Amino acid sequence: MWRSYGGREGDRYDRPVAVETKPTARLDAHAVRQDFPVFERPTRGKTLAYLDSANSSQKPRQVLDAMREFYEGSYANIHRAVYELAEKATAGFEQAREKVRALINAPETREVIFTRNVTEAVNLVAYSWGLGNLGPGDIALVTELEHHANFVPWQQIAWRQGAAFRALPIDGQGELQLDALDGIAREGQVKVLAVNHISNTLGTINPIEQLVAWAHEQGAVVFVDAAQSVPHRQIDVQALGCDFLGFTSHKLCGPGGAGALWGRAELLEAMPPFEMGGEMIRSVTVEKTTWNDLPYKFEAGTPAIAEAYGMGIAIDYLNGLGLDAIEQHEHELVSYAMEQLAELPFVTVYGPPPDRRAAIVSFNIEGVHPHDVAQILDLDGVAIRAGHHCCQPLMQRLGVATTNRASFYLYTIPEEIDRLVAALHKVRKVFG
Repeated sequence: MWRSYGGREGDRYDRPVAVETKPTARLDAHAVRQDFPVFERPTRGKTLAYLDSANSSQKPRQVLDAMREFYEGSYANIHRAVYELAEKATAGFEQAREKVRALINAPETREVIFTRNVTEAVNLVAYSWGLGNLGPGDIALVTELEHHANFVPWQQIAWRQGAAFRALPIDGQGELQLDALDGIAREGQVKVLAVNHISNTLGTINPIEQLVAWAHEQGAVVFVDAAQSVPHRQIDVQALGCDFLGFTSHKLCGPGGAGALWGRAELLEAMPPFEMGGEMIRSVTVEKTTWNDLPYKFEAGTPAIAEAYGMGIAIDYLNGLGLDAIEQHEHELVSYAMEQLAELPFVTVYGPPPDRRAAIVSFNIEGVHPHDVAQILDLDGVAIRAGHHCCQPLMQRLGVATTNRASFYLYTIPEEIDRLVAALHKVRKVFG
């Protein structure tokens, strides 16, 4: 690797300087699988080939054991008692918040808000920021790649406020048509761009830094749905330059019911609370109520305490394996999968080539409904997703109602892709 060396002030050249880099340690997925009890239990009499991690990930013993121990010896309500048990619970909860901050390199811990999932994070920003900032003449911009969670809230808030709602189109390879951005901007004032980092259906990796730069030139804020990227690669919100980012625990080997929203402090400070109740107040009288400081202003009521703690343990687990190693492992898997699927003339694969996609592959078999495909694969112990993947506008753009989707993670091994391909041959034989 080389980096630019600026030299003395006034130098008119850059001198290349060699930088020593350490190779990324390889992930041993066979060893990793030993941490996951689910693979010890047969399904349909066979070892489970779980190829649905884009939907939800499996959980390692480290997370399961830590949550059981937390409930057995550290559980109480948080922030509102001074006895030892409550102090332990509060410490575990707030340590998880710091782990989230470090995971995404957020500037301040107070910018991290615990949510139930990305859906709640999007709705929080859409309502709390959108109701005060969108109006006639404005545009809320999403993309055709979005999950409904990052599509419908912006659509409904825009229409409620009299603003326009637009979707940036994709090209034939499932990648965003960036040359359409300026034409959309000429229709009005783009105030918000909501975009996923990685498509949950096609695996497309979107150029977030480039999109953020364009949006900020328009005076817009950017919400990044990072549900499919935070569990799989290094994420740095300061490098991305976005204004809000959300992700969820259940996709990164953590429990369900917990997620996180990061937002710039100056934006969060200016936004009203999304929900009202306990914890989010500073003082309440008949005449007036004032709000708590960040992040608690946006965390009304008793949160998912053990789930947030478990998310922190899952983050420890991912860091222990190394996110760079996870990303490299998944790239090798998706490259292998697409090579194997390309050998099947009866299979249509959607989306970009492996070098521009994450470990997600959507495909169809000619003349066979995806639900039938998924059921036949299940008989061989192969679990995939079949449906519209909460992306109906994308399905319309692709000209299909549904697709099959195989997705891979840190515990996926090449043999499972071989089993997928073998089972697809069986589907073809059944349906002729």
